[in-house]
Amino acid sequence: MTHDPHIPPHANNVLHDEVVSARAPWMHRIKAGETLRIVDLEGNQAVDFLLYAAADDAERYSAQDTIAAQSNIFLRTGSVLLSNEGNPMMTIVDTSVEYHDTIGGACSCESNSLRYGHHTKAQHACVDNFLEANLREGRGKRDIVSNINFFMNVPVEPDGALGIVDGISAPGLTVDLRAEMDVIVVVSNCPQINNPCNGFNPTSVRMIVTA
Repeated sequence: MTHDPHIPPHANNVLHDEVVSARAPWMHRIKAGETLRIVDLEGNQAVDFLLYAAADDAERYSAQDTIAAQSNIFLRTGSVLLSNEGNPMMTIVDTSVEYHDTIGGACSCESNSLRYGHHTKAQHACVDNFLEANLREGRGKRDIVSNINFFMNVPVEPDGALGIVDGISAPGLTVDLRAEMDVIVVVSNCPQINNPCNGFNPTSVRMIVTA
């Protein structure tokens, strides 16, 4: 039998395997010790990512704590994603992309209108996806915190401005995250079509949970 190249070779057991359509939300509970692999199936697709502690809904991913602890705004292999309580939530144990973004944020109808014109206001956005997924757990707009953008390329210019440019990913590239506590992962498979973060063409990604 031919080995599926997207399945981690060290995985003993595949617990969940799902393709998330372009522009769609996704939510899944992952237990401590399990690993989530995100596969950029067609390349150049941003994956907006939030984390909540399964045992305490008030504890969630903190971009500020994560950036401060590693003294770097970019996430790489070995980066630990910290909560607002300072606890490790997940660790990036491997990635085939050089780095991932922590400060570009999630697109919204409001930001689309401001940046790209009022005609974009009705376009689906990551904030909509986060709201749709979070409602299943009783969370609302106030529970959406600063997110991670996996596979997204947001360089910081010399004047401090942020750029949103072509991604550095390619078809089949991955990021592996090991859960350090029981967590709820919420994802928006970014629907943005007004800047190059998705190559102006949102595509599907694959989420594989292994033990």
